[in-house]
Amino acid sequence: MMSHPQFIVDGEWLAAHLDDPEVVVLDSTTVTTPPPPLPYGILSGGADFERAHIPGAQFVDIDGELSDPRASLHFTLPPPARFAEAMARLGVGDDSLVVCYCNGNHWWATRLWWMLGVFGHDRAVVLDGGLPKWTADGRAVETGAGRLRARGAFTAAYRPERVASRQDVLAAIAAGGACILNALPAENHRGEGGTNYGRPGHIASSINVPAVELVAADNRYKPVDELRRLLAGPLASPRVIAYCGGGISATSPTLALALLGHRDVRVYDGSLSEWAPDPSLPMAVGP
Repeated sequence: MMSHPQFIVDGEWLAAHLDDPEVVVLDSTTVTTPPPPLPYGILSGGADFERAHIPGAQFVDIDGELSDPRASLHFTLPPPARFAEAMARLGVGDDSLVVCYCNGNHWWATRLWWMLGVFGHDRAVVLDGGLPKWTADGRAVETGAGRLRARGAFTAAYRPERVASRQDVLAAIAAGGACILNALPAENHRGEGGTNYGRPGHIASSINVPAVELVAADNRYKPVDELRRLLAGPLASPRVIAYCGGGISATSPTLALALLGHRDVRVYDGSLSEWAPDPSLPMAVGP
């Protein structure tokens, strides 16, 4: 049984609540393309949204709207005021229940869920299975631009305890007492292939729990017993720092751990995009 099932909803629940005025449905689909440029190209999922989206949903551009335009790395958390403005424009208020979903890889939805929590909004859930499961179940979709909502009043309250910096990771390596979790695929972790972030391999002393292995073929999270098995190491640690390539797929085990009751999890926002190009920072290859 999940310890905190309130962080996730299924299609049946959402279909029954689409007309609830406090429910705001946001599609955060983002598309990555093969290099160049390294490590990958990034496309907004807006075109996908206009082809098909959940009725009443709105699209939010994670890279273009919910990232820091001054940062050298994609997907860096924006200043609180920028995030608050984006949410207010989308009709999200302090009392709104935000349903996060995406098409394709589920971690774009978990990234939005995580960001909402970072900026103090706990009334956020992820649609389990996202748009692929919604459509597979034969539920209706809309096309075109999303329906505009009345502007919301969103208060951003930044929570630094949910975000890890490079210095936090170095301190965890030196002192121990924390599980450093790499959510990238196993081949990336071993340094045998996958996306090139500057140097092959993984942050020294980290373990590998690929985000892609946390979901089943239908894009829903695996059963609780299976999640507990896959996340046994992090669950046994009092503190977890999750990372990936750019702080996106790392939010998938962060949500899974929250579902299982482990909330002391930080996401290293810079992840390997910041870490791997710096030769002074320790990396390893192999299991």
